[in-house]
Amino acid sequence: MSAPSTGGASRDGYGSGLLRIAEDPRVVVIEADLGKSTKSCHFRTKYPSKSFSMGIAEQNMMLVAAGMAASGKIPFASTFAIFTERAFEQIRNGIARPGLTVHICGSHGGIHTGTDGSSAQSIEDLAIYRTIPGMAVLHPCDDLSAEELTVQLLNHDGPTYMRTARNKIGRIYDHDSVRELKIGRGSIIRRGNDVCIIACGVMVSQALVAADELADSGIDAAVIDMHTLKPLDTELVDSMAKLCGCFVTAEDHSVIGGLGGALAEHLSTGITAPLEMVGVRDEFGQSGESAELMLKMGLTSEDIKNSALKAISRKSG
Repeated sequence: MSAPSTGGASRDGYGSGLLRIAEDPRVVVIEADLGKSTKSCHFRTKYPSKSFSMGIAEQNMMLVAAGMAASGKIPFASTFAIFTERAFEQIRNGIARPGLTVHICGSHGGIHTGTDGSSAQSIEDLAIYRTIPGMAVLHPCDDLSAEELTVQLLNHDGPTYMRTARNKIGRIYDHDSVRELKIGRGSIIRRGNDVCIIACGVMVSQALVAADELADSGIDAAVIDMHTLKPLDTELVDSMAKLCGCFVTAEDHSVIGGLGGALAEHLSTGITAPLEMVGVRDEFGQSGESAELMLKMGLTSEDIKNSALKAISRKSG
């Protein structure tokens, strides 16, 4: 795996992915007045007859998407992550209960969103959608992985939720390695056998920095991009539990019910291993620049490194 390089925001990858699947006659894109921000605007510009703007009406947008899915279309419905939550009941009862294939993209999720403030920083979206039966939940780490996973959604049956980020970060993947991604399968981006750091979204880059810092102390950390939180790649988790014996999860999301929660749920039913969670504690975010907020909320490579040391110290034997 090559080192991170200059890239875009994962929301840019979503927009690029939509263009790659646009020629499929079943694909339609639905917006709720935020196409410029979610990057579905590029699809609208090129394919206006397949784009639909619902205005500031997220509940309506989800039920329109449900109707289109029931009529044989494959809708991609996007807005800010926090605004998808306004339509939770419609997503649950109108989309998920009948098992309709609607792909929802929630942009601007997490503390990394920055100056929009706590009212716009969804720190619970991944947990909410994990609870819906039959719904897949994804959170790519860079623009290329978001693009690839968006393209793969074309052939994924059933409802999905994918969170994308507002701000640009360095690329984790290149144009060759990204082709190896598969929905439902975690991606090993650094191998190691002392501790396994499992991250998603913008925290993958922080996990890689932490692994480099741990290596300076002689600790060999594995790093996994768990871009699919549900279904969780339990086979990979079990193999890393045997190899490393302890875990750290890192997410720009609440530690309650997100990636850390998903891993804890699985570890409690099979192979047990110490687990430390890096994420947002039981509190809301604040307004500020991304870097200062990530520092304040304990979402840095230093926090991951310290958690890794604690997890290692808890290993038996």
